[in-house]
Amino acid sequence: MTTIDEFQFGFTWRRDGETQERSAQALDTGDGVWLVDPFEDAEALERAAALGPAAGVLQLLDRHNRDCAAIARRLGAPHLKLPGTASGSPFEVVRVLWVPGWREVALWWPDAGRRVLVVADAVGTNPYYALGRPAGMHPLLRPFPPGALRGYAPEHLLVGHGPAVHGPAAAEALSAAYAQARTDLPRFVSRLPGLVRSGRS
Repeated sequence: MTTIDEFQFGFTWRRDGETQERSAQALDTGDGVWLVDPFEDAEALERAAALGPAAGVLQLLDRHNRDCAAIARRLGAPHLKLPGTASGSPFEVVRVLWVPGWREVALWWPDAGRRVLVVADAVGTNPYYALGRPAGMHPLLRPFPPGALRGYAPEHLLVGHGPAVHGPAAAEALSAAYAQARTDLPRFVSRLPGLVRSGRS
């Protein structure tokens, strides 16, 4: 099952019933629609097409291949994998982590009335990440959280795993993800069996 969360400048679609609860974004900048880490879903892609022409497909994580390349080819749009910049867009690219096996960038849309932060994998909001909180750090990053996203105060936190967070709660969720990264490690270990079981249902 796919859930769609619409907002003023686009929407998030996410696949429910998975441990990781994949999420993707369609962002309408007014000069085209950018798809971020998309996966195939007929309804979501039809809605994205209704917003306007595709400006590009952005892949923010090296292993988030998902359906990015296939969707970009079908739409006749560029597939930008781990871009250093997003030319022609209002987004700033933030390098989150750059080590062998984990290369990840985020998007920051600082326009007034937007202030959108899109994070592929370092921060998520599904139970696997958040452990009952609004958002949490990826379990493998909890011992040493990457500092690249500290200090951002988004009004919209869009993630690659879980629902979006909007309003004042977005900045609070990001701050809490950092604050609880290490202290919640025992909590993660104790909940892991239940999280895996729930993801299989």
